[in-house]
Amino acid sequence: MERSPISRKLTSRFVAGSALDDGVGVLKKLSGDGMLGTLDFLGENVKSLEEAAQSREAYLAALDEISRAQLPATVSIKLTQFGLDFSEEACRANVVGLVERAAAMGSRVEIDMESSDYTDRTLRIVSSLQEQMPGHVRAVIQAYLYRSEADIRMLSGRKIPVRLCKGAYHEPSTVAYPGKAEVDANYVKLMKLLLDEGTYPAIASHDEKIIRQALRHIQEQNIARDRFEFQMLYGIRRDLQRELVGEGFRLRLYVPYGNAWYPYFMRRLAERPANVIFLAKNLLRS
Repeated sequence: MERSPISRKLTSRFVAGSALDDGVGVLKKLSGDGMLGTLDFLGENVKSLEEAAQSREAYLAALDEISRAQLPATVSIKLTQFGLDFSEEACRANVVGLVERAAAMGSRVEIDMESSDYTDRTLRIVSSLQEQMPGHVRAVIQAYLYRSEADIRMLSGRKIPVRLCKGAYHEPSTVAYPGKAEVDANYVKLMKLLLDEGTYPAIASHDEKIIRQALRHIQEQNIARDRFEFQMLYGIRRDLQRELVGEGFRLRLYVPYGNAWYPYFMRRLAERPANVIFLAKNLLRS
């Protein structure tokens, strides 16, 4: 599947390509269109600390290319790709080198959130990195978890930027809101909290209704446009992307690249069946 020309026609809308050069090429185009970017080297849950070290080197190379091309871009990582399943300390050591490189070039590392099994460990590492290199990491918080308001308040108190998303993993009702309406309502609540009290938050959503609510809140509260950014996935709601940029808002696109696109797609489609419809609709959009 990963090597099929037919598959490539499908994935090229949403995945930059298999190589770092492909991802950097997309970043250059986005920059020309007035958009920011973040590179994601596809892969997670490595099978050894040796593989985790390889992930670290791949991301260091990505940061080098971003710096060389002077692009307004960051990198996004998953801690299981850096060895979190084997050792929290070894994982943190791998990520420290990455954040140091990002700090040296005036960028940051976006630390993605995975299933709720990893939330506490992820936030411990993020908080530790913020203490060591303040301003050069951003945490992701998922609105469908009951705990997310408390986590946002903790992170905001430590001046850690937050990227707010709805959440893509299958979680039990004991830890997450089961219904879409509940998730959407909590997202809006947390979004307003971040816009009012957070440190340079990222509003990550393709939901037009939610984005319209964000725009109303920003106008009502007279929030400066350099205090936050919107984020979306590469290839999703390109019409809405153009609209936001045209109105002068900052927009960052999450640009995945690498050969491991098949598990990236399949996990999202399998865990949340609604993503199948979401993907199909965006294939038909301009």
